[in-house]
Amino acid sequence: MTMKDHIKLIIKSEHWDPFIVLGMHEKESEGKKHITVRVFMPEADEAWVVDEHKKSAHKMEKINKAGFFEKEFISRKNFFKYKLRIKRFDNQTQEFYDPYSFWPVLSDFDLYLIGEGSHYKKYEKLGAHIMEINGIRGIHFAVWAPDAKRVSVVGDFNSWDGRRHQMRVLGSSGVWEIFIPGINEGEIYKFEIKSRGNHVFLKADPYAFYFEVRPKSASIVYDINRYKWSDNAWLKMRSEKNWLESPISVYEVHLGSWMRIPEEDNRSLTYREFSDRLLSHVKEMGYTHIELLPVTEHPLDASWGYQTIGYFAPTSRFGMPHDFMYFIDKCHQNNIGVILDWVPAHFPRDAHGLGNFDGTFLYEHADPRKGEQKDWGTLIFNYGRNEVKNFLISNALFWLAKYHIDGLRVDAVASMIYLDYSREDGEWVPNIFGGRENLEAIDFLKKFNEIVHQYHPGILTIAEESTAWTGVSRPTYLGGLGFSLKWNMGWMHDMLEYFSKEPVHRRYHHNNLTFGLLYAFTENFMLVLSHDEVVHGKSSLLSKMPGDIWQKFANLKLLYGFMFGHPGKKLLFMGGEFGQWDEWDHEYSIDWHLLQYEPHQKLQKYMKDINRLYLSEPSLYEIDFNYLGFEWIDFHDSEQSTISFLRRAKNSEDILIFVYNFTPVPRYDYRIGVPQSGFYKEILNSDAAVYLGSNIGNSGGVSAEDIPSHGNPYSINITLPPLAVVVFKPKSN
Repeated sequence: MTMKDHIKLIIKSEHWDPFIVLGMHEKESEGKKHITVRVFMPEADEAWVVDEHKKSAHKMEKINKAGFFEKEFISRKNFFKYKLRIKRFDNQTQEFYDPYSFWPVLSDFDLYLIGEGSHYKKYEKLGAHIMEINGIRGIHFAVWAPDAKRVSVVGDFNSWDGRRHQMRVLGSSGVWEIFIPGINEGEIYKFEIKSRGNHVFLKADPYAFYFEVRPKSASIVYDINRYKWSDNAWLKMRSEKNWLESPISVYEVHLGSWMRIPEEDNRSLTYREFSDRLLSHVKEMGYTHIELLPVTEHPLDASWGYQTIGYFAPTSRFGMPHDFMYFIDKCHQNNIGVILDWVPAHFPRDAHGLGNFDGTFLYEHADPRKGEQKDWGTLIFNYGRNEVKNFLISNALFWLAKYHIDGLRVDAVASMIYLDYSREDGEWVPNIFGGRENLEAIDFLKKFNEIVHQYHPGILTIAEESTAWTGVSRPTYLGGLGFSLKWNMGWMHDMLEYFSKEPVHRRYHHNNLTFGLLYAFTENFMLVLSHDEVVHGKSSLLSKMPGDIWQKFANLKLLYGFMFGHPGKKLLFMGGEFGQWDEWDHEYSIDWHLLQYEPHQKLQKYMKDINRLYLSEPSLYEIDFNYLGFEWIDFHDSEQSTISFLRRAKNSEDILIFVYNFTPVPRYDYRIGVPQSGFYKEILNSDAAVYLGSNIGNSGGVSAEDIPSHGNPYSINITLPPLAVVVFKPKSN
C-alpha cells in the first residue's frame, strides 16, 4: 500500500492504524534518512511543528485540502520532542502534544490475557485512564471492537469530530487504543465506530467509571483511585468471618424510591444523604446488611437498574463515584455490609450500549434463539466468548476491589442456566448433548464464583434462582455452581399463598408451612420477601393479608415471626418493616408518613425487636443449613392451624422454642413437648400490647412439667394468642 493510499484511508476515517502514517517517522530519500512529521487536522488552516528543545516553530506543508499536513526535517536524523501548533479556520490558535507521537500503552501480555479471558483487572487497561507518559499528562483510551473498520474517541475536546482522534488496533486482539495528551478528568466522551458495512455510530465506553445524568448518555473520564478508605477493620473482620454461621438480616433497597424530598421537586436522596438517613435507619432497625437494587448506570428508571449500560459505573442519579464510595465506607464503619444486585444475564438494546457494539453481535449471540430475552426485551451475553466472560468476571472483581462491596446478588440465574427459559418449542437451540442446559453459562457461573471467592475471601455471592436446579450453593469441586447462598423463591411463594388465605381455610393448606423443611437443607437458603412480590399489581405485604386492619397487622407480624424462626438467612424489601399499604412504585418514596399512626409504629418496633432477637440468639443462625439446627415438635395440628419447632445452636443445650397460631382463635391449655426441664421464659410474643396485640400470653413464661409429649420427656402447657408467634427460651434450674 502506498503512502497516498494510507493518507486516503485516514481522510476517509477508515484506517486500522493511523500511527503508521501520522506522527513523527523516519523517512528515506535518495539513500539518506531524515525525519518527517505528518498530521491530519481537518479544522486547521495552517500548522507548525514546535521543537520543544530548540523552541523553534516549523511551518508544515498542507499536502491535502482535507487537512493533511507534513513537515520534513532533511537535516534531522533523530526523533525529538515536539508540539503541534495550528491556526483554525476561525483564526484561533492552539498548541498541544501530538497524540500520534506516543507508543502503545497496552503490552503484548495484556493483549494475550484479554484474548485468553483471564485478565481479571481488565478494567485497569480498557476504558479511559488518566496517566502520565514521558512527563506528559493525558488520557489513555482503549476499547475492544474487533470487527470495526475504524474507531475514534470523540468528545467536547475535539468537537465530536471522529476524524480527529482515530485509534489504532493492536494486532489481532481487536483492542483499539490512543493516548490523548492535554485532556483531563471530567472530559465527556464516546467512541465513534465505523462498521465493516460503513455505518457510523456512537457508543458509550463499556468500561466507563462515570456517566452523564440520564437522558444524556456520554461517558465521563473519572479517577476512581483518589478516595481514601477508612474501613480496614471491617475488611479484616469480613475476610475472617464464617458468614454461613453468622446472622444475616438484609434490608433490600431501591435507592431511587427509598426516600424522596417533596419540597425539592420530589428528588431522590444523594449518596451522601443515604450515608446519614438510610444508614441510621438500618442501624436502628437492627439489620446486618443493605442490599441495593442495581446501582450500575442504566438509562430507564422503570428498569430499576436491571437493564444496565454502565457496568463499571454507579449511577450518576445520586452523585459521583466517590460519593458512593463514601456511602459504602460509612456503612462499613458502622458494621453494616453492602450487597449489590449484579446483572450478568442480559443487557438492554439502547443504541449507546453493548448491543451490536462494533457493527456485529459482539457481546450477544447472533442467533436470536440464544441472544434475545423476550420477556424483558433485552439481549443475552454470549458466555462462550472468552472476552465476554472476562468482561463480566472482571466487572464483578471491580466492585469488590474498588468499591469494597461485600456481596453480589446475581439476578435471573434461572434465565442463564436454561436454554429454553421462557421459550416455546422451536424458539431455542439445544446444547451439544441435546439438552436444555446452557453449558457455557453454567461454566461462566462456576468460574465467576471460584475467582471472586479466591480474590476476596469473606464476600457473599447470592443466586436468585427460582428452579429446582441442584447444587446452586454447593462448591464447584462437588459439582455445584459455587454460590454462597440461594434465594428461596419457593418458600416465598408458599408463604404468600398461605397467608393470603382466610384463616378458616388455612387448615387445608397446612402443607405450605411445612413443605419448605423437606428441602431446607439441600441448599444454603436465604428466605426473602423481596421487591418482586410487592409490585405490578401484586399488592404490598400488608395488603395481601386477610381480615380487618387488626388482623392484617397480626398476620404480617406472624409472617415475619415465621420467617425469623425458620432456618435460613433473611431479607425484607423496604417498606415492609412498617407496613406499606400501597404496592411499591419506583417513582415515589415509600410511605414514611404512615409512621405517624400507631399500628405502623408498633409494627416497626416489632421488626426492631425481632431483628435484635435474631442477632442475639446463636440458635437462630449458627446451624442454618443442617438438620441438626432444627427439630419439629408438632407439625400435624392442621385442624387448629398451629405448628411448633425448636432451633438449636452449636451448643446443643442452647435452644429456642417457637409456637405459631395461624388462626384468630386463642388456644388455651395448649401442650407441647420440650427436651429439658426448667423455666421457659417467653422472650417474644407478637400479640403483646406493645406490638398492637391483644396482650394474651403466658405471664412471662412457664415451667416444664414431667409429662412426656411429642416424643420429648417434658412438656409445657401454654396459651397461644390469636394470629401470633410465641418464643420461649429455657432457663435451667
